[in-house]
Amino acid sequence: MTKPSDLQSLIGTEVGVSRWIEVDQARIDAFAKITEDEQFIHVDPEAAKATPFGGTISHGFLTLSLASAMSYDAVAPLEGVVMGVNYGFDKLRFLAPVPAGSKIRGRFKLLSAEDKGGGRWLLKHELTVEIDGGEKPALIAEWLGMQVVA
Repeated sequence: MTKPSDLQSLIGTEVGVSRWIEVDQARIDAFAKITEDEQFIHVDPEAAKATPFGGTISHGFLTLSLASAMSYDAVAPLEGVVMGVNYGFDKLRFLAPVPAGSKIRGRFKLLSAEDKGGGRWLLKHELTVEIDGGEKPALIAEWLGMQVVA
């Protein structure tokens, strides 16, 4: 748990790193089915071999959707938190494809913390999703989250 009074001292620092999460073909296929995005580069290993990717890749939005799990692993909630909600993104860039079978993890740096009153704290984290063995990150985002404390 992080005390709201400690937030200002954490700005600009890395506050956590998540576990590695495997993005295998079964996960990609399930995401494709539920989102109705069954483009061949995600679900057809044979056809995807002929692309510059050399095989199937994760959907960018699948990679992004795993950010919540990464956050639970890596970012301590505020002391007295009642709930937290996704507030959106200021910036988001997909920088490298995530090949099927890869492992990814998230690094979180606190960029800002605003006391919005009424126990509401708007936190902005820089999220960098790394690919195990990759030269570039899969994505970098400025992610906003609202935490409500009692």
